[in-house]
Amino acid sequence: MTNRSFPALVAAVALAACGLLAPPASSLEGDWILERGTHGGVDLPLLEGAPVNLRIEGSDVGGTAACNIYGGTVERDGDAVSFSALTMTEMGCDEPRMTLESAYIAALADVEAAVRDGDRLSLTGPDVELSFRLSVPPADASLVGTSWVLDSLVDGDAVSSVIDTPAIEFGDDGVVTGDTGCRAFDGSYVLDGTELTIENLVVEDVACAADLAAQDEHVLAVLGRATTVAIEGNRLSLTGASIGLDYRVADG
Repeated sequence: MTNRSFPALVAAVALAACGLLAPPASSLEGDWILERGTHGGVDLPLLEGAPVNLRIEGSDVGGTAACNIYGGTVERDGDAVSFSALTMTEMGCDEPRMTLESAYIAALADVEAAVRDGDRLSLTGPDVELSFRLSVPPADASLVGTSWVLDSLVDGDAVSSVIDTPAIEFGDDGVVTGDTGCRAFDGSYVLDGTELTIENLVVEDVACAADLAAQDEHVLAVLGRATTVAIEGNRLSLTGASIGLDYRVADG
């Protein structure tokens, strides 16, 4: 678990809600998805299901580097650019995601030039070439009828990674089902605007392994109180008081 208080991300993460469909042709701003890259003559080992993206808004940059969220600043003078003040959360992920993350961040730090051609962005340096395509933000998913997979646990300004693939689904019959990664649960729910209340929660009566016990407790603590629902594209956040759960659309 780590503190994620780096100012550059505040504006960067908000980019997904901005109008990215038609930025000026000369602008580098947008949400860019890495399609391929090399650094030091070695190909970056891109992975299906572990996207790398770069969000640029003004001098602020941020994104996800296969595992962790990163942020920083960019300076531009014509085609010349440099990325600096790069910071990152410290969630642990399985290999080979961590290898890809390290390779990408090292490559980004060595970039010296940027050229945009429509919906393509090329970042280069003496020993670096990163090729991106512009990403159009997905339409907001529906809370009801969508299968959601838990990505992270939130506690104040701290975020921690998740063990296994806990899931949750809200049915159009007012029933919620899911699991904590250890125990299955079901109950009923009431949605009033953006406020969600889960009632009559029934949890499977089994013992959790030591490494799953804290996660199980956190998930049930959030679901056991009134929470605020926020959906942005394929992401769902449930927040109650200072704790929360961040989900994504399954296979999304």
